[in-house]
Amino acid sequence: MPHTIAKNLSLIAAIDLGSNSFHMVVAKAHHTEIRILERLGEKVQLAAGIDEERMLSEEAMERGLDCLKRFSQLINGMPAGAVRIVGTNALREARNRNEFIQRAEAILGHPVEVISGREEARLIYLGVSHTLADTPGKRLVADIGGGSTEFIIGQRFEPLLRESLQMGCVSFTQRYFRDGKITPARYAQAYTAARLELMSIENALHRLTWDEAIGSSGTIRAIGAAIKAGGLGNGEVNAEGLAWVKRKLFKLGEVDKIDFDGVKPDRRAIFPAGLAILEAIFDALELNRMDHCDGALREGVLFDLLGRHHHEDVRERTLNSLMERYHVDQGQAARVERKALHAFDQVADAWNLKDGNWRDLLGWAAKVHEIGLDIAHYHYHKHGAYLIEHSDLAGFSREDQQMMALLVRGHRRNIPKDRYAELGDEGVKLLRLCVLLRFAILFHHIRGTQQMPTVELHGGDNSLDVAFPEGWLQQNQLTQADFANEAEWLARVGFVLSVR
Repeated sequence: MPHTIAKNLSLIAAIDLGSNSFHMVVAKAHHTEIRILERLGEKVQLAAGIDEERMLSEEAMERGLDCLKRFSQLINGMPAGAVRIVGTNALREARNRNEFIQRAEAILGHPVEVISGREEARLIYLGVSHTLADTPGKRLVADIGGGSTEFIIGQRFEPLLRESLQMGCVSFTQRYFRDGKITPARYAQAYTAARLELMSIENALHRLTWDEAIGSSGTIRAIGAAIKAGGLGNGEVNAEGLAWVKRKLFKLGEVDKIDFDGVKPDRRAIFPAGLAILEAIFDALELNRMDHCDGALREGVLFDLLGRHHHEDVRERTLNSLMERYHVDQGQAARVERKALHAFDQVADAWNLKDGNWRDLLGWAAKVHEIGLDIAHYHYHKHGAYLIEHSDLAGFSREDQQMMALLVRGHRRNIPKDRYAELGDEGVKLLRLCVLLRFAILFHHIRGTQQMPTVELHGGDNSLDVAFPEGWLQQNQLTQADFANEAEWLARVGFVLSVR
């Protein structure tokens, strides 16, 4: 659900609904600085509850929801926009994720976003770069999660490359170590599967090069602790230490016998899978050393949230980049955006659009409604919708992108009524935004070569009344014909447009 951003927040919180663990951080924000007040984390192993049909089991959902009930006490009463909750690979994979999300939102009182793998990578890098010293060199960051592993090469606070692979310590445990037995053959299968996944990105990573390698997940911290326990390091991961830990695992033979200092009992079951993935990363990327960093996704979410309050919203940068890439007429986009937002402000109360991120959503769609023209003029609204829904757009959740894509898809000709109806009450509001976007585009059909008049808008339940200055429409018959035609299109979706 789109949501407002509360201004002048002092307390902010981030919740990371990971495939292995759920984490929450609560922090005090002051300008662009953050001071962490609370950290909570629980092993939920959501990914372990996904079956071959990609359905999340009731038992796994209950584990997650019980954890969120405990988390919810710390964020009770925090205003809308002060809490950001992101779901990662397990929720990306689960076909019945909406059921879990609705139940989670009822407990937490704040919206849950499912983010793409590359958006997860961006936020991980943001968390790492704000936690480590601001050095000029390039960093490789790896984060082995429960269901996916993210890789980022970045410099200072800017990610240069973001990748997400379908391998994680929980999913690999389910596949290769389900009964807790550790054998060289099973380990070799897990290692080979990870190497095969890495083949798709290793050349791109090598081309960019890096000066240091950083690991940002609990798995990498645990392996570093095991290496330290063997006297082969001080918490970092190194090639010699990896080989020693692997030999010891083969001798132990079962996950229940894992007893490395610094490896918590609840991490033992997923330890062999995490080690196989990390060894594959070391070999594929020819690493000798990887240091650990405590900053990760949840810290990145906090800093991203803070940036939105201080006019450093990455979403604006993302859309500007998209407009440049697809050669959007910037002047026309700006005219349509201004008119759409002015229209929004006139009808927001009547159409119940004040509570939420609806205004932002309309502005975003207005900026990019013409990107499909760079593909072809024929059905360009469909091309644009496809690009928005399926591109990796930094800063946007999947739901944001789907809603923006629906607005672009419906900005001309026939509105896909069924797609809007699938969204229930939100679909009703989104359809109203679509009507406003269409109005603004028609209003500026002349594309800036004519001075346009001031108009008044009034919204009813399923109607929009547009009042032009007296006599203006009769003198501007193209606009008059445009709106007469538009009334017919809107009638098809049960909407009444009256223009006078």
